[in-house]
Amino acid sequence: MSYAIVGFGAVGQALARMFARKSIDVAVASRHPPEALVPQANAIGPTIIPKTLKDALEADIVMLAVLYEQHREVAKARASWKGKIVIDVTNSLDDLGGVPSSSVIARALPGAQLVKAFNHLPARVLAEDPAINGGRRVVFLSSDDESATATVAALVEQLGYAPVSLGKIAEGGQLVQARNGIWGPLIFQDLFKKGQ
Repeated sequence: MSYAIVGFGAVGQALARMFARKSIDVAVASRHPPEALVPQANAIGPTIIPKTLKDALEADIVMLAVLYEQHREVAKARASWKGKIVIDVTNSLDDLGGVPSSSVIARALPGAQLVKAFNHLPARVLAEDPAINGGRRVVFLSSDDESATATVAALVEQLGYAPVSLGKIAEGGQLVQARNGIWGPLIFQDLFKKGQ
């Protein structure tokens, strides 16, 4: 499997630290040229590889860590999203007519298998080691695609976290999304699973 993080702000860099901790190669891309990302990528670790957006989107699993408003710009960078797993790390307090933001993003990426994950924790918490006091920090997953959920759950485990599936986006996934300008009840909940 190949991995990419699109967006290299606070959240993107925190995600990159997860991969660096486990010495897993990950491409990083943003609106800036790859060379602009080199100093920060090098500071995080040698497995963080700046690429152009087009090249980063060749990865099997793409983590979308841009501002919610920028997802359409990323969507246009590929003619087809078929066969791609996209991990939606975005959040939005916008009124989307009662529709979860992940559903809006899924429509913008036709063919992609979308999984909502890593969005419920602030960047500073995501940047921390997930292993604490014999337990592992929980990452909530929601998706309308069970096979994509299983693949992302395996990545979450590989990165040292405890995956917890909430089911479909329109069901349990609502717990980690905002609706009518109000955060879902699991947003910002920093939970741990004891043992291995």
